[in-house]
Amino acid sequence: MGFWSSLLGFIGFGIGLPFGLFVGFYFFFYCKNEDVEDPITSPLSELDTVALEDLMPEIPLWVKSPDYDRVDWLNKFISDMWPFLDKAICTIIRSTAEPIFAEYIGKFKIESIEFENLTLGNLPPTIHGLKVFETNERELVMEPAIRWAGNPNIIIQVTISSVQVSVQLVDLRVFAAPRITLKPLVPTMPCFANIVVSLMEKPDIDFGLNVLGGDIMSIPGLYRYVQERIKREVANMYLWPKSLEIPVLDASTVVVKKPVGILHVKVIRAMKLLKMDLLGLSDPYVKLSLSGDKLPVRKTTVKKKTLNPEWNEEFKLSVKEPQSQMLHINVFDWDKVGTHDRLGTQIFPLKHLTPNEPKEVTLDLLKDTSISEPHKEKHRGQILLELTYAPFREDQDGFSGLLNGYSRKYSVIDRSSSIESPKGAGLLLVTVQGAQDVEGSRHNNPYVQIIFRGEMKKSKMMRRTRNPMWNEEFQFLLEEPPFQEKIHINVMSKRTGISFNSKESLGHVDINLGDVVHNGRINQKYHLIDSKNGVIHVELRWKTI
Repeated sequence: MGFWSSLLGFIGFGIGLPFGLFVGFYFFFYCKNEDVEDPITSPLSELDTVALEDLMPEIPLWVKSPDYDRVDWLNKFISDMWPFLDKAICTIIRSTAEPIFAEYIGKFKIESIEFENLTLGNLPPTIHGLKVFETNERELVMEPAIRWAGNPNIIIQVTISSVQVSVQLVDLRVFAAPRITLKPLVPTMPCFANIVVSLMEKPDIDFGLNVLGGDIMSIPGLYRYVQERIKREVANMYLWPKSLEIPVLDASTVVVKKPVGILHVKVIRAMKLLKMDLLGLSDPYVKLSLSGDKLPVRKTTVKKKTLNPEWNEEFKLSVKEPQSQMLHINVFDWDKVGTHDRLGTQIFPLKHLTPNEPKEVTLDLLKDTSISEPHKEKHRGQILLELTYAPFREDQDGFSGLLNGYSRKYSVIDRSSSIESPKGAGLLLVTVQGAQDVEGSRHNNPYVQIIFRGEMKKSKMMRRTRNPMWNEEFQFLLEEPPFQEKIHINVMSKRTGISFNSKESLGHVDINLGDVVHNGRINQKYHLIDSKNGVIHVELRWKTI
């Protein structure tokens, strides 16, 4: 009797346990409680301390932190634009996901993967606060606190061995704190070239996943594993300093070209130049310039009464595009009165030079470089030059351009520090961005004087403003690094009419160049001396040959 009772008990347990699990699973997924009562609401003033502490995570950041601004207007804008944003975002999701799906076709007996339905629902995300940072760079940095409890309907249909399986994403909830950077700021609509997004902390993501009519995320243990895995993968891709870069404008329209090297030009001699004087001689000199460069032309000295002058003079010109720029050589005859007659001209493409290798070239002078058949023109002589292109040792400051699509990058601190001090010749770049709160006693037409090693350069004058924006770059070619030197920057104002005391100083600053040489770049604002509240924004770069 004991044997039969034990046997029947074992069979009943074997049958009842699977049957009970099946019934429980069915009622858990498909039975809903229809007697749902409305939640009890109370004003904050009636809540006790414990209830208020439970609500603290839900209170918007603009209430808890003075650094965050309330942006109801932005939430209203997103709400009105959401139907259109939904379609645009879904288009991006589809174009991004479909190539990934294609990689799995043919693996694990998967025949096809495609979107059956793709919409983010009608509930837009909400921004609970926005923090804006001010930097010295040409960028706008924002940190919004985004919360989204959405009702998306995303269904992916997977065909495995001719069996179709639908996977549906429902009840999505996302809490994220991204850093959104619009850079670089450019004078072309929409006034920024890239959108760079980084996560400042791991996002909180919750969702349901329906497969074969049931939410598999309700399976014990699977929910926590999937949530942690998603957080980890998202953090590995976009947690700061990693970022997602979205191009907005084409690189060719916004790229800011910076010098990448120095062209050394030695004007040696010219032979058999044209006779321009009554005595059958000329007073020649040479002008040098690079195409696309707005810097002043370089001139040799004037050699009197000769058709075969020898100069042996050296010049340095900063190069921005060695593959496309041309060296323009113009030989003139100097005259005391009137304009100087051009004896001949020629151009030389920099792409024919090998970096750091001197090259002697003898060029035939022409009347005009646009003449298609120069052999029919009168012989105008020749000029002998020695050319050397010396690229900078490193170029970390140039705009990297845009990619064809989205890219994930590491944020890199813009600094080229090294243990050893840089040596050798180089280029000092001084960019005067602008100034704030500069005020004169008689007039406010500010401009900048930059004085270094006895050489003075001036910016354009801005009329009737206390907050001028110059955005001008000045270059100083140096034979050695300025370790122990200072550069003097003076903000001046000039009366536009004719009067006595027409110039007035609005403040000045002396900047030590030692840090610029060691770091490669300094970009900051300086308080002006002899100015009440004046501040000037200056960017300094040092490029070593």
